[in-house]
Amino acid sequence: MKLLRRGDSDNSDKRDAEVVESTAVTSETSETSEPSETSGADETAGASTPGKGRPTPKRREATAKRRGPVAPAPLTAKEARARRKATRGNKEERKAAAARRRAESADRRARMLAGEDKYLLPRDKGPVRAFARDLVDSRRNLVGLFMPLALILIMALFLNPVIQNYVTLGMLVMMLFMAGEGYFLGRMINNRVRERFPDSTDGGFRLGWYAFVRASQIRKMRAPKPRVGPGDAV
Repeated sequence: MKLLRRGDSDNSDKRDAEVVESTAVTSETSETSEPSETSGADETAGASTPGKGRPTPKRREATAKRRGPVAPAPLTAKEARARRKATRGNKEERKAAAARRRAESADRRARMLAGEDKYLLPRDKGPVRAFARDLVDSRRNLVGLFMPLALILIMALFLNPVIQNYVTLGMLVMMLFMAGEGYFLGRMINNRVRERFPDSTDGGFRLGWYAFVRASQIRKMRAPKPRVGPGDAV
């Protein structure tokens, strides 16, 4: 019995020693991990950007701040006229600004009439429309006589009402000839454009109507101005 009790005590002493060793190892591990965690937290705090300490202004507020303070609204009509006059400037400055605007407008119109693509209307832009204009300008079109002949017939109608029936018949014949030539001109323009620009999507009725409208105008009134004369090769 004494031997058994002594063996039990030895076993208990061994277990107590193992518990003490495991406790020591755990405490060393925790002490080692605490500085690393602290250093990691310090590094994260150092890497983060400090805040501005104020909210980000809205775009409207920032724009108003750049423009400066806004003048209060005028209280009377006299004050409004005075402010408008001060904003407009003196008479010489207004004349100079008006002359500058007229010069710029005249320059843009001259460039547009010369056919510069940058200053043309959207309907006239592109090499296809320029080629169509050259085709129309290179031939004499009967449809171009419609406007002068129509004016002559209308004046004759007022001069002598007796010939009203003849005037009506003449205008009907002119419209038939004009429709026939417009159809022929549209087909010719589309065929030539397909030969010159096979990959172009501009064609059909729109291009034919564009050529017809230009052909119906008096040559001197066409815009852009013709680059070729009647009979020239295109």
